[in-house]
Amino acid sequence: MTVPTITLNDQTKIPQLGFGVFQVPPDQTAKTVLNAFEVGYRHIDTAQMYENEAGVGEAIASSGIPRDELYITTKLNNGFHRPDDARRSLDESLSRLGLDQVDLFLIHWPLPTRYDGDFVTTWRTMAEFVEDGRARSVGVSNFEPAHLERIVSETGVVPVLNQVEVHPFFGNEDVRAACAKHDIAVEAWAPIARGKVAEDATITGIADRLGRTPAQVALRWHVQRGDIVFPKTVTPERMQENFDIFDFELSDDDMSTITALDRGEEGRGGPHPDTFDMIPD
Repeated sequence: MTVPTITLNDQTKIPQLGFGVFQVPPDQTAKTVLNAFEVGYRHIDTAQMYENEAGVGEAIASSGIPRDELYITTKLNNGFHRPDDARRSLDESLSRLGLDQVDLFLIHWPLPTRYDGDFVTTWRTMAEFVEDGRARSVGVSNFEPAHLERIVSETGVVPVLNQVEVHPFFGNEDVRAACAKHDIAVEAWAPIARGKVAEDATITGIADRLGRTPAQVALRWHVQRGDIVFPKTVTPERMQENFDIFDFELSDDDMSTITALDRGEEGRGGPHPDTFDMIPD
């Protein structure tokens, strides 16, 4: 099955479905990613803070899959926002991944309470990586509307993508609107609300009627809204289940019903980007 692609604002293309390795133990990452490749995934999302880039690189090297068939994302560690640190850290990521270039490099968090509130300088540095060829595209993660407006207005460089928490219980609509204003793609982390969609009667009801799983229904909702998604699992059966979302459609009524599950800020499961300031030891 061919995964659809989304054309980003720099005219590069990203597979709409990817595979995330958040919280996959480093010693299990290579095997897990190889299993994902076997299912058909070609878009892998990792991060410096996940400490498993080397495992992703091992899987890439041993897979035999041509580099141009893969889409690899990694993200800047919160402790490396200063320009020289960011430059060094990307070189280290490329070394761990065994690549000359990543397809997408993201600022993982804006950290507005750190670095004297200066994430703009970090963003300017990120733009260098496209110019020097170490990244095909650069974007951001967990950026609120005010953060997006600031980097765009002060640098003139628009991120290709904003990776943020989005799921049926937290639509994050203000961020989605800010992204749409600047033609920034939305990539959803925790797209199935860390499994909570399976506990929701509305979603399970739709899933039962369609002969699908709640996770498949939630992921299909994302896809039909235009989100990019990368569910995470270490179980091959679940990998396949999450991959099999392109042979059915949700009706307009089903889409509206799921969208109406949005609880606003009460539905947020992760930290708020305005206050999150964790820097790993």
